[in-house]
Amino acid sequence: MSITLARNLTEVDPAQDAAIADLAERLGSMNKAAAELNVSRAAVQNACHRHQRRTGDFTGGIPASPERDGGGAYVVKGVSTYFDADGNQRGQWVKTSLDQERRDEAIRAAFEAMAADLPRADPVASPSVTSALLCNVYTFTDYHMGMLAWHKEGGADWDIGIASRVLDGAFAAMVAGAPAADTCVIAQLGDFLHYDGLVAATPTSGHPLDADGRFSKMVSATIKALRGLVDRALLKHRRVIVLMAEGNHDLASSVWLRHMFKALYEHEPRVEVIDSELPYYAFEFGSIMLGWHHTHLSKMDGLTSIFAAQFRAMWGRCSKVYLHTGHLHHRRLKEDGGAIVEQHPTLSAKDAYSARGGYHAERAAIGITYHAQFGEVARNTVRPEMLEAA
Repeated sequence: MSITLARNLTEVDPAQDAAIADLAERLGSMNKAAAELNVSRAAVQNACHRHQRRTGDFTGGIPASPERDGGGAYVVKGVSTYFDADGNQRGQWVKTSLDQERRDEAIRAAFEAMAADLPRADPVASPSVTSALLCNVYTFTDYHMGMLAWHKEGGADWDIGIASRVLDGAFAAMVAGAPAADTCVIAQLGDFLHYDGLVAATPTSGHPLDADGRFSKMVSATIKALRGLVDRALLKHRRVIVLMAEGNHDLASSVWLRHMFKALYEHEPRVEVIDSELPYYAFEFGSIMLGWHHTHLSKMDGLTSIFAAQFRAMWGRCSKVYLHTGHLHHRRLKEDGGAIVEQHPTLSAKDAYSARGGYHAERAAIGITYHAQFGEVARNTVRPEMLEAA
């Protein structure tokens, strides 16, 4: 069976959707149907969903229970049966829900499908003079793009426009002040977006947040701002490693950011996106290990043992280990169990919640230079006040 994937709604073929749904049902798995057709699982899933919406048949195409299909999304919660006045059955309603794991799979598949249609960035010329022994790590954490802050409450204003300008200026200053290293890491350490959906609230607790504009506006500004960092880094470094870490404010958005940037730069061999489904990330440079976690799931004091176990082989090969965290918006550094663990500050202003709670921290972003053998050899700190004075 051969199919041509629909690029828009006018090209959707109902007969083709029905055939794909039937194949998935006969094989008992959307994964097997995708392999049979040599297409992505997302394409099969979308065809099955369209067929179900047309026919009202929610038993075919997508298996009703996770046991029948490793990627099945629906879990049956119960069945309601309708009777007429004479006691004859008139119909049934099968109640289903998406369990969390299957929901996450569906979200990942949707993000992968979305990224597939993005225009790719063309390769650019590599810089001619760099040091292969150096790696610059530019860290931005808890940036809260989309947050709204008022200087009368927190001491500084913050909105999407201000956030975009500060990020661009701060990164330009960090790159200018860093040595000509062959490799760099853009470590976006989580909570780059202030909220994670159409409702301006934290995704897990549902706490209301002060937001600037619509979700779409925030997403557009985020993509433009982060893409600007990568493009600027390519002008100075031969190799650009990109981290889009998970934070507690952007659990789902970190997924689409990772897949989107993998797609955007898939034609640029000098860009590598750290691809990890777990919110613990590591990169090996020479004999040093660099690790990152937002610390929304594991506290700073327990990270050493987690990384030693999670990245056992890398940990054993490296003579120096540096772990980086965010989440709490202020700086802290400690040596623990053979690693240096650093909690990074944020450039963002304080929102009303932080201001009213009495939280205070110096705003900054830090660029650190590592030598492949000797570890950290230099650092460059940029503050918002420096950008205003320039």
